[in-house]
Amino acid sequence: MRRPGAVALIAIALALAFVTLGAAASAGARTGKTRAHAAARSSNKNAQAAALPVPSGFVGVDIDGPMLDPPSGLDLSNQFGDMVTSGVESVRIAFNWAFAQPYQSWSDVPASQRSQFTNVNGMPIDFSQTDQEVGLAAQRGLSVLPTVLYAPPWDGVSNPAGVEFPARPGPYAAYLTALIHRYGPHGSFWSANPHIPRQPIRMWQVWNEEQLAYYWHQPFVKGYVALLRASHTAIKRADPGAKVVLGSLTNTAWKTLGQIYKGGARNLFDVVSVNAFTRTPAKVVLYLRLTRRAMGRFKDSKKPMIATELSWTSAKGSTKTVYTWDTTPAGQARNIGALLPMLGADRTQLGLLGFYYYTWIGLEEHGAPDFSFAGLEGLSSSGSVFSKPALGAFRHAALALEKCKVKGSTATRCSKRAK
Repeated sequence: MRRPGAVALIAIALALAFVTLGAAASAGARTGKTRAHAAARSSNKNAQAAALPVPSGFVGVDIDGPMLDPPSGLDLSNQFGDMVTSGVESVRIAFNWAFAQPYQSWSDVPASQRSQFTNVNGMPIDFSQTDQEVGLAAQRGLSVLPTVLYAPPWDGVSNPAGVEFPARPGPYAAYLTALIHRYGPHGSFWSANPHIPRQPIRMWQVWNEEQLAYYWHQPFVKGYVALLRASHTAIKRADPGAKVVLGSLTNTAWKTLGQIYKGGARNLFDVVSVNAFTRTPAKVVLYLRLTRRAMGRFKDSKKPMIATELSWTSAKGSTKTVYTWDTTPAGQARNIGALLPMLGADRTQLGLLGFYYYTWIGLEEHGAPDFSFAGLEGLSSSGSVFSKPALGAFRHAALALEKCKVKGSTATRCSKRAK
């Protein structure tokens, strides 16, 4: 998702100290014998997990920046194809409610613009952007995790710190319903496009990083839980088998998760999600463990978890600000190559459904924001696309997780299985 400004990023950096302290306190509390037994069990489980291909859809990337901000000159079909050959099996995309429904009711739409919209029970919705994204993904066998974001002005609360968020839960829930009727198992998109393989969306993420002022007025719990409650009702009514994904938590996610549980939301989501930005691959895994531990404290350990954003930026020397996860292009590749096998090996213990690397492609130019350099590919200011060492490291590690030598035209099949 579009990354917040420096204040939020500094908060993430400060959270790293808490991660380290939490790990030290946890380790110090164990006896030597318990540690040894736990390590043996962990090693055995990890070895078993590493020997098997990861589940379908485990490896994903976030789509952001140039791919969602036309005109970028990118051939989106080719980009989706490159994702598949690089081992990507799922994509996480922001479904922009403000773009899709700029007018509250059909009667508000100027006559000259009505051809752009579909009348959904009186709601004018422009499905053009999401149709393109869902269609391209389905043609390549990629699953889609939509993060439904950005309130339109007619239902948005003005937010000087960032983006507008919903003033009322009802309209957002109604948009979710329309999306499920479009892209769910019985969606009109599939019947209208029989040449596209059916790849119905069965997971829906309700907002993103709601604990940050960039995305929501603070304190956030009461307002966000109300949105989550309305969204849960709408999603389950439209598709009882669909999964509700909690808005991604970042910084000290395990603490924020406790606030959400205390706010009465335990039964309002099926999947926990976190955006885990830390300095080293080992600390990413620790971050996920701390989140899993918090779920256990609130008797919710059976739910799966997704790492919806994790990455390093190759921004060292190219931006005015410096953060702990900034590194060089070679360092970015090295971290990616180290992390992916860890996630595959630890996925069972962590209850990890999958991960999404942030991001597929960034607009890289000197002085650009920090996360513009997070991409596996880069887009120069002149419009040319270039691969980075990160992409090669990602491809090698992702295909190894999937026990593939080569991926062809579809994400769901290996051209050759690794021996």
